Amino acid sequence: MSMSMSGTGASAPRVGDELPPLTVPITRTLIVAGAVASRDFQDVHHDAELAREKGSPDIFMNILTTNGLVGRYISDHFGPDAVLRRVSIRLGAPNHPGDTMTLTGTVVEAEGDTAVVRVVGANGLGHHVTGTVSVGLPGEAPE
Repeated sequence: MSMSMSGTGASAPRVGDELPPLTVPITRTLIVAGAVASRDFQDVHHDAELAREKGSPDIFMNILTTNGLVGRYISDHFGPDAVLRRVSIRLGAPNHPGDTMTLTGTVVEAEGDTAVVRVVGANGLGHHVTGTVSVGLPGEAPE
């Protein structure tokens, strides 16, 4: 799976800082593998025919895969010592195979060793995911 992201966080985050975008190709394999890995065996995540019978044009990504991608986006930016303290997301437009999701983030709070990042994951249908992530930044001294 090819995903691209430019740069990593090198200095203490400040309110208003924007994280570099992460582009995620939404493949059938990513959707099915994410569902299986998270033990979500709902047919709408792996069987296109049954998904269509239930009103969806195709299979779609489950929330646990989305949650993992959001976590990866934050930890890739802040580094391996960052700790995801709270992830609060809401799903919107589904991620279907053949689409692309672009994750973007903006620091909305930064105090001491904690930053809160507002995250949006957009695809061709609109916002797939919106929410916030609170991340602990070891090594950052409180101001």
